[in-house]
Amino acid sequence: MDKEIRVFCPATIANISCGFDVLGVALDNVGDEMVVRKTRKKGITITKLEGQDLPLETHKNVAGVAGLALLSASDYDGGFEIEIYKKIKAGSGIGSSAASSAGAVWAMNKLLGEPFSNLDLVKFAMKGEELASGVPHADNVAPAIYGGFTLVRSYDPLDIIKINTPSELYATVIHPQIEVKTSDSRKILKTTISLADGIKQWGNVGGLIAGLYTEDYNLIGRSLTDHIVEPIRSILIPAFDTVKSASIQAGALGCGISGSGPSIFALCKGKSSAIKVAEAMQKVYTKVGITYDIHVSSINLEGVKKMNP
Repeated sequence: MDKEIRVFCPATIANISCGFDVLGVALDNVGDEMVVRKTRKKGITITKLEGQDLPLETHKNVAGVAGLALLSASDYDGGFEIEIYKKIKAGSGIGSSAASSAGAVWAMNKLLGEPFSNLDLVKFAMKGEELASGVPHADNVAPAIYGGFTLVRSYDPLDIIKINTPSELYATVIHPQIEVKTSDSRKILKTTISLADGIKQWGNVGGLIAGLYTEDYNLIGRSLTDHIVEPIRSILIPAFDTVKSASIQAGALGCGISGSGPSIFALCKGKSSAIKVAEAMQKVYTKVGITYDIHVSSINLEGVKKMNP
């Protein structure tokens, strides 16, 4: 059995417009890398962290906290060392904390001979998300571990369903270089919604899932509407409405806020369409004068995966 493993930990888009805290999808060419190795020393030690200014202390790092949750549930009497190579910026809205949390527990489970299920791994990784945002949400860590699109049908008890991914679906994500902390973006949300808004939102969630299963791209596009969270959070994102409008005009199926922002995502049919949408997004922020990162990605159907040494 391997004593060391290097893994790719995917970025993720959470909420997918209409599915606040319950829907998410993994990206294929955007993500962190981690090296995890078994040690005789008990506990978790983070030996290296490159790319972002984040704490090395185990109890202050999401990978460490998630890893400790797995360790406490296992009968392994040793420990692990973790190296983290962050390529997803913290506060970007594409699952930076989820990548670290999911990558750590997936790798540890693999090195232990896979005693835990994917559902177990999500529970452990949610401890890292709780550290990062104050809420143990699963909409990023679930797709990071399961791959593809996932639905959190229930949190109590935790029930996760992997959803079909249409073969031609691509995602375009633009990250304006500002930071929106998940904990801060949650504070501005309302705690109640109207029945009318709830009905609209439930219809869109059902429509999106039906569209993904039937590979009906028009239905997917019609369902990518958020009546509850986007109207509030979009005020934190410069030129959001302009980017969204430009993306739709360029051919996107739909466009919305990725997670808690500030990244904006669009789903597209085909890579060429996704590239056109990326160009349209870039034009907006170039005019506004905001620096950005841009990603065009197919959907990652595997989630966290082993890399060659």
